[in-house]
Amino acid sequence: MARPEVKAEYERLGREFALLDEFLKARPVAGITQAEVAKRIGTTQAAIARLESGRGKPSLATLRKYARALGYRLELRSVRETGKLR
Repeated sequence: MARPEVKAEYERLGREFALLDEFLKARPVAGITQAEVAKRIGTTQAAIARLESGRGKPSLATLRKYARALGYRLELRSVRETGKLR
């Protein structure tokens, strides 16, 4: 963590994992299985398992469908990072 580039990558990945963690918590709260989510959005259970495992790079459209299948809506926002170009 002493190197700025390592710290920056750790923080970047932390935000990604936080989003994944929200998804992983939302499905059990909704009380539905991976298979049911897959059926609701028109994909396979294996694709949902990959999405939930963090493997691959799902599109924004896929993330929206996943959220909607759980009774949520996906909100995306841009937040300026301190010390970046203006």
